[in-house]
Amino acid sequence: MLTRKQHDLLCFISDRLAESGVSPSFEEMKEALDLKSKSGVHRLISALEERNFIRRLPNRARALEILRLPEGVPAKKAAPAAANTNTPVKSEVPVTPPVAANDVIEIPLHGRIAAGMPIEALEGQSSLSVPAALLGPGEHYALEVSGDSMVEAGILDGDYALIRRVDSAREGEIVVALVDDAEATLKYFRREGQMVRLDPANRAYDPQRYAPAQVRIQGRLAGLLRRY
Repeated sequence: MLTRKQHDLLCFISDRLAESGVSPSFEEMKEALDLKSKSGVHRLISALEERNFIRRLPNRARALEILRLPEGVPAKKAAPAAANTNTPVKSEVPVTPPVAANDVIEIPLHGRIAAGMPIEALEGQSSLSVPAALLGPGEHYALEVSGDSMVEAGILDGDYALIRRVDSAREGEIVVALVDDAEATLKYFRREGQMVRLDPANRAYDPQRYAPAQVRIQGRLAGLLRRY
């Protein structure tokens, strides 16, 4: 079952593609669903993608393809100018609409990774415009990097780390880890015996070791944005 907002957004995108062959902008989606921010649109699109109702095509910068519609919603004939020949995922109502590009997406900017400030407490402060090609599936947010502990991984002070929100990590991934529900840090995730080790990418700093119960994964590095 889709939520009402997910259902409405899916139908809105489908209608627009069928009418013009061009998907609506995130601003148009926000207004159509009466949402407060474009980050809400991003969350809805990520949820629809994870449930195989839509697909993003990375080779088209920012492209949306509808794979199926909710049961009971009739598929509309797509505008012929941009027909798509990809085979859709088996679904209740298969459709083959066109895709269209939206080059930039806004994601929540939670501020700098700061001691004493859990990630959740920073939500909703502002947003960051990000090239969609830098993001994959899932829900994302951005953090402004503070300090030089990851410079040997090419992550510099003042960069924007683009984070996919997850609660687990694999060995060697760069993650946002919340330690003791107090301090958020961007580090390599590793296991050492019964401990969790958070490794910097700067030989001037020592690894940090914690009991697993002390560490909560808040996200995994998905990309990096630097402004000159």
